[in-house]
Amino acid sequence: MISAKAQVSARLLVCLSHLPWDLVFQRPHHLLTRAARDRAVLYVEEPATADIPEPRLDLRRVHRGVEVATPVLPRGRIDPASVQRLLMAEITRRNPDELVAWYYTPMALDYSADLPADLVVYDCMDELSAFKDPPPGLIDREDRLFERADIVFTGGPSLHAAKRHRHPRVYAFPSSIDVAHFAAARKAPADPADQAPITHPRIGYFGVIDERLDYDLIAQAAAECPDIQFVMLGPVVKVDPASLPQAPNLHWLGRKAYGDLPAYMGHWDAGWMPFALNEATRYISPTKTPEFLAGGLPVTSTAVADVVRGYGSTGLVAIADAGNIADRLRASLAPPDPAWRKQADARLAKSSWDSTWAEMARHLDRIAAEQVVLDRRGA
Repeated sequence: MISAKAQVSARLLVCLSHLPWDLVFQRPHHLLTRAARDRAVLYVEEPATADIPEPRLDLRRVHRGVEVATPVLPRGRIDPASVQRLLMAEITRRNPDELVAWYYTPMALDYSADLPADLVVYDCMDELSAFKDPPPGLIDREDRLFERADIVFTGGPSLHAAKRHRHPRVYAFPSSIDVAHFAAARKAPADPADQAPITHPRIGYFGVIDERLDYDLIAQAAAECPDIQFVMLGPVVKVDPASLPQAPNLHWLGRKAYGDLPAYMGHWDAGWMPFALNEATRYISPTKTPEFLAGGLPVTSTAVADVVRGYGSTGLVAIADAGNIADRLRASLAPPDPAWRKQADARLAKSSWDSTWAEMARHLDRIAAEQVVLDRRGA
């Protein structure tokens, strides 16, 4: 009989991701911190380089049961084989009874294709080939990952529709919500110091500042609504910070910790999602949609397909474009209708990251059981 402690260490999930763990707290973080309740999780970032003589694997614990592994290579010696040797050595050291390889980027196949995984999972949260400057060979590697994967999860209905024909086991798991975390915004915690001097009304956004935002629309909204203060939170990625639109009522406050977001939201009058409508946003299912609603904030969004289908069609989110953005934003500043808030809360009650992970884990357990049966029949 294996003890509970031993069971955790005997099961290992190795996540291979293109996202630095410390960028923003999003889908992988929600899922993997829950996965760590009954297995060890090793989150492998993309390789970095440094002035060192030999490759090394840097490890740091970021959550109970979750360690981040960063392969570090000598500068000028980008070598997938070296990364794979580092990973294999770490897995051998841990000697797990069960190994799950969980992919967020197909590019990681370059240094993980030979990992002795019992189960291979592709959690396809974005259409990475549509993002700005995708790595060469991404599409070919995704084809290989679909061939190797035992199961595929997708981030939303649009992405599921685009991927479901490529594998016999493709399941949609749209963005979920930690209601309790974001509902803290309704209790109006202390206004953060860098936001406190900003006057009201305030409309806010949080998330990665990248090619998915419509910067012309942001500039237009700020110009047409000079009495509204727009608070923009998040790290700037793949766009030049100097190119961000500037206005007296447009405030780029930078990256904020996940734990601090409710304090910022608690002093906003509304939220908005000014996404560009382009290839990079064609399949997105923004996690921040239910997070805004959990914070009790009216939300205005551009016509992202999954937002329109999941929230706009029922009146939970107002849909806007350049022709009516000012009117929609001003309307969102009215005190929330109690009936709208009740409808939003009822919708949020149907979903949680806990239930999402539980359902994913059931799929993994089912496939593992099927594989045991097949192995026995083949014996």
